Amino acid sequence: MRTQVAIIGAGPAGLLLGQLLHKAGIEAVILEQRTPEYVLGRIRAGVLEQGTVDILDLAGVAERLHSQALIHGGVELAANGQRLRIPLTDLAGKAVTVYGQTEVTRDLMDARAASGAPTIYEVESVELHDVTAARPGVTFVHEGSKQRLDCDFIAGCDGYHGVSRRSIPAEALSVFERSYPFGWLGVLADVPPAWDELIYADSERGFALASMRSATRVRCYVQCSLDDKVEQWSDERFWNEFQQRIGADVAARMVTGNVLEKSIAPLRSFVAEPMRYGQLFLAGDAAHIVPPTGAKGLNLAASDVFYLYESFNSYYKNGSRAALDQYSQRALRRVWQSVRFSWWMTSLLHRFPDEDPFCGRIHGSELEYLFNSSAAQRALAENYVGLPL
Repeated sequence: MRTQVAIIGAGPAGLLLGQLLHKAGIEAVILEQRTPEYVLGRIRAGVLEQGTVDILDLAGVAERLHSQALIHGGVELAANGQRLRIPLTDLAGKAVTVYGQTEVTRDLMDARAASGAPTIYEVESVELHDVTAARPGVTFVHEGSKQRLDCDFIAGCDGYHGVSRRSIPAEALSVFERSYPFGWLGVLADVPPAWDELIYADSERGFALASMRSATRVRCYVQCSLDDKVEQWSDERFWNEFQQRIGADVAARMVTGNVLEKSIAPLRSFVAEPMRYGQLFLAGDAAHIVPPTGAKGLNLAASDVFYLYESFNSYYKNGSRAALDQYSQRALRRVWQSVRFSWWMTSLLHRFPDEDPFCGRIHGSELEYLFNSSAAQRALAENYVGLPL
């Protein structure tokens, strides 16, 4: 087989890149280790920046989003018995869109199927070859048969544990990492949200986030120990803890119900640079991970893909390699801004296990400054809605 771009991974990053390339008339084959059902079953992000929505519009996959998504012009913070609404639209000129990653993936899968462009699921033993040569290739096993896909470029969109980044020699990568000493216990439940916009709550018991996926489905989180197991958290225990952290006024309005999904995720920051090695280009979680506090993971993947799409489009339309050569630097500039914001939001809203009295005072002062400074609120708003592409 031969194609112009081999895309490793059929998550939202790989599917979005495939759709953008298809609309530009650039051939791409997507290879995915898992089944379509498994990919759709991942419960992830749900807050989209306006830039991400614009990219989905460019890809022609935002029709259902525009009819079903929730538009939020603000976000709330809760701390020390106080509530603060950050009016995103007023301060930053943009809103955010609440639309689950599962739905984004479904829309992209449907568009891929309608286009007839090839996606090969359930591939095994994926290996990247000759990535520093003019004509790289990918070998894999599908339905018991070993195959080779020759290409001009490889786009590694296969996540943190994928083969793409691991195919780059260790001496060619610089890795930056920070692990946080807690996790998030999250639940998905079919109950109506008792809040109009997301609420980020700091409390003495730990952090909580009140989020949603629709007018009838909520996504809620509480900070937990990394030693905790999901089995230790009954639905009743979760809802009781969540209500104590989110605030009495919200708790009084809440309706709790059967939990559809429950999981614990560790929090970490991770960046591998550069995001290019020869003809291999990394995008999304293959190159970087951010804690979910700043709602940046999926949005960063979308901006990576947009830059990569522009680079490939320039090469195939104009014969120019300039954008390809600038891709890593261009993407990493936005990555590090988002890593910084996600780290700041995480530090601002969580109680750390080893927090001494000094850090406790700094934590309280930081919140007090934010609650009383219009400049600090504007900075939060500008970063939350997404810095310009």
